[in-house]
Amino acid sequence: MSLLIADDKRVRTLTLDRPDALNAFDEALYDATTEALLDAATDPDVAVVLLTGNGRAFTAGTDLREMHARTTDPDFKPGKHGFRGLLDALVEFPKPLICAVNGMGLGIGATVLGFADLAFMSSDARLKCPFTGLGVAPEAASSYLLPALIGRQNAAWVLMSSEWIDAAQAKEMGLVWRVCEPEDLLPEARRHAEVLAAKPISSLIAVKRTMTAPLRAEIDAARERENECFRELMGGPANLEALAAFAEGRAPDFTALPAGW
Repeated sequence: MSLLIADDKRVRTLTLDRPDALNAFDEALYDATTEALLDAATDPDVAVVLLTGNGRAFTAGTDLREMHARTTDPDFKPGKHGFRGLLDALVEFPKPLICAVNGMGLGIGATVLGFADLAFMSSDARLKCPFTGLGVAPEAASSYLLPALIGRQNAAWVLMSSEWIDAAQAKEMGLVWRVCEPEDLLPEARRHAEVLAAKPISSLIAVKRTMTAPLRAEIDAARERENECFRELMGGPANLEALAAFAEGRAPDFTALPAGW
């Protein structure tokens, strides 16, 4: 099982558990996490969900070997929910979602913070949105949520540069709420989760609904724009070069691409 699920004091902790793959999301993990969010949303005994990772990574994002197979293998079989299903579940999730970024957060490991109601980050963790490095477009409504959360210029750098963002930068930008020493991360995140979980679930849901309802149309529109760009770029020269470079263990070289790429 690539996802660990534990309940305590009305807090459901979801721990991404593919440490040998840096908790990268393959189709199975996308499906398991989606199902866990859907179950937590309707479980009357769950007030708060806490999402974290096992090992030295929060998550390395989408498994690039599966991404390569998706573009090159005609027999590739996607999962039941996949990436889009997980996003649907995050958009619809009615209860407080707390992220505890225990290590490297890449791709969805960074953009998921746009859906977090509270985000805690280990002082030695790092975040990266690698979209330009992969020759693709933003994801997870990050083109809307990140400018709203951290400001246009911070979001432009995070989304365009494919550079690592350390915990101090993430805190200064407002991408995370608290930075903790590694050994304090989960206890501190759990302490805050339990404060919320002691409140009426109906009230927590009402607060979140009233906060997020004005954002829904913009999130949906951003996802459509991103998906259109992603479809255009996926499998294009830049993306194929990035995936080939990953498979060959080298840095991509985008300078030799056709004009305009």
